[in-house]
Amino acid sequence: MQIVVLDGYALNPGDLSWGPLEALGSCRVYDRTAPNEVVARAEAAEIVLTNKTMLSRETIARLPRLRYIGVLATGYNIVDVDAARERGIPVTNVPDYATLSVVQMVFAHLLNLTLHVADHGRGVAAGRWTACPDFAYWDFPLVELAGLTLGVVGFGRIGRATAKAARTFGMDVVACTPPRATARPEHVRFVELEELFRQSDVVSLHCPLTPETRHLVNRERLSWMKPSAFLINTGRGPLVDEAALADALNSGRIAGAGLDVLSTEPPPADNPLLRAKNCCITPHVGWATAAARKRLVDTVAANVQAFRNGTPQNVVNR
Repeated sequence: MQIVVLDGYALNPGDLSWGPLEALGSCRVYDRTAPNEVVARAEAAEIVLTNKTMLSRETIARLPRLRYIGVLATGYNIVDVDAARERGIPVTNVPDYATLSVVQMVFAHLLNLTLHVADHGRGVAAGRWTACPDFAYWDFPLVELAGLTLGVVGFGRIGRATAKAARTFGMDVVACTPPRATARPEHVRFVELEELFRQSDVVSLHCPLTPETRHLVNRERLSWMKPSAFLINTGRGPLVDEAALADALNSGRIAGAGLDVLSTEPPPADNPLLRAKNCCITPHVGWATAAARKRLVDTVAANVQAFRNGTPQNVVNR
């Protein structure tokens, strides 16, 4: 069985082994694949694995040997799942590999916003502490997390794990979640979205990107937030109206933002958030710890093996 990985570099730039996949068949891994290269590279493959390379209806139609599509991530909007279903091609994803790593990124951003770790570190390196007449100095107000309210938007695996971590810092937690949800942990209070934005000292986004959630954080909802509040987005970039957030930051409408995702990645040079006040942006690396990426490779291989056994798992287009 011939396996092609269209864009393996972000997942495995060389520090992991492709062995689990190579054990399942002839495996060809490309670091990156341009749109006009997809058909030529995948036309002989029965199994195609992709991370961010698009597999459109037109492309799927031009791959007559294709029997299986695996997404090297949780989100699968880069595949036309309806076109695959019509051909009887299962599309699988990896639903839970980076939860703990993403939660770690949430609090990396939050701790940086409240304690200004990066700013103070740069100041020490520049000689500020050496020249200081006192044993300590700080350039920004330092904020303790205990007693603050964290608002979790989206209460899936990562949202629940973020709420649990927040409790260890002594934070109160509010969340909004669809009525059908049954997970109601102790110490989490469920409120409507407007109340969450108005009450929270920190709003953390963990909901999927859908037509309804696109620009969920807009000018109106930013106006509901406290001037002292922070916004954290480790979910999907388009959840946020970036121009509105930049204006809110630059005007002091909210205190700061920590973002691991943007609407276009990599961002164009004119993205207003790149120059916004009190905005720390990391390059979509919350998922990318070595431990999380190894779990991802192992699960992708397990998905392929399950398909070969006739019992496909993690199928998103049944």
